[in-house]
Amino acid sequence: MWIDAQFWPFLVAITLLSITPGVDTLLVIRNTARGGVRDGVLTSLAICCGLFVHAAVSALGISLILLQSAWAFGVLKLAGAIYLVWLGAQALVAARRGQELPMAGVGAERRVLPAWKPLREGLLSNVLNPKTVVFYMAFLPQFIAPGDPALAKSLFLAGVHFVIANLWQIGVALMVGGAGRWLASPLFARWLNGLTGSVLILFGIRLALERQPS
Repeated sequence: MWIDAQFWPFLVAITLLSITPGVDTLLVIRNTARGGVRDGVLTSLAICCGLFVHAAVSALGISLILLQSAWAFGVLKLAGAIYLVWLGAQALVAARRGQELPMAGVGAERRVLPAWKPLREGLLSNVLNPKTVVFYMAFLPQFIAPGDPALAKSLFLAGVHFVIANLWQIGVALMVGGAGRWLASPLFARWLNGLTGSVLILFGIRLALERQPS
């Protein structure tokens, strides 16, 4: 049975990790403010679907190849950095234009974005994040016993992470969505777009400049 003595330390560690603010939480806040709770929930679901990708590649040894190949890891890291900078640049452009946050039921008619946009942003931000590759490669094996089927156990642990991270991020989306009237202020919209854009760009630059783990 997979809920063994090792499961509970994993549960505590993954819960603390999930509620630690980072790129995922920031992206959920940004997309909720931009398109409402629906977009925040879709972003969270897509981010957490990426966890299964990392769990699978970790169990199959692809992560080890990435960690051992400076070229492959560098390409993944650069792709993730470029994507974060691109998301940040979009937010800064919106801030400069004074674009309002189209919160549901507030002010003028809301511009509804296609569902694939927050889904794509959430999935790519997670899958292209080499830190998650390193984390899953180093973290998951500690909770997989020698007799466990590595792929199935990794996907099970990723499923637990999926549930916990979604509970946290969807809660964040609901809180942000509940502040719709305040968020509809043009001044606040510019401030939020500028802040999130700057932070995303800084995350991207820091990621690009980080050394490959040995």
